[in-house]
Amino acid sequence: MSNRLGHKQTAAMFTLLVLGREVSNPELREIVGFTLDGKDLAGLKALGLVATRKPTRAFAHKITEKGVNWCRGELSHGTPPLPKARSLLVPAMYVLFAALDGYLVREKLSLAEVFAQRVEPTGTKTEQRVELTGTEIEQRIEAAYRKLAGSSRDWVGLVDLRPLLGGAATKDVDAVLRELSRTGRVSLVPESNRKALTAADHEAAIRIGGEDNHLISIEAS
Repeated sequence: MSNRLGHKQTAAMFTLLVLGREVSNPELREIVGFTLDGKDLAGLKALGLVATRKPTRAFAHKITEKGVNWCRGELSHGTPPLPKARSLLVPAMYVLFAALDGYLVREKLSLAEVFAQRVEPTGTKTEQRVELTGTEIEQRIEAAYRKLAGSSRDWVGLVDLRPLLGGAATKDVDAVLRELSRTGRVSLVPESNRKALTAADHEAAIRIGGEDNHLISIEAS
């Protein structure tokens, strides 16, 4: 059985699990109405359940393997953590969790298999289904960045940005990114915490100047 967490911590854990990627506090507030910081964040970090960094003024969080295992254990409890939830929705959610737990057991599935992000291999139909001009790709890059960034010049993962480009081919996107980087219109940098990188992060990276870059930043136009 897993150690019980507070309601906010539990909500944060399952949100990070389902999203399956790094999530900034501004994005977390937009999705579920709260940020992960203070004692709640300190407790999760102390238990090794989340990995947190601060690429900008906002914290960004990603669930760890240990965190995924914690979520798996929490599903089997059947009741929410104490103190008793004020909202009727929380106990109802744990009825759903119990049903999901039973399904995973019957089908011999892990949570990672259910919620893990899937990145299309290079050259797939999904990747090549749309032919776009360089200008169109640039416009989509900017639009995707504005959607993901909490504010101008925030760092956004290419792993999160690429799926929002409407099926543009990787080679075409990379050509535009290299040109934008060369002219200084965007900044591309490697992830400093290499241990936080996933297979999807490596797949989404762009190699410039002999190193893989995983993060993009764009100034306000």
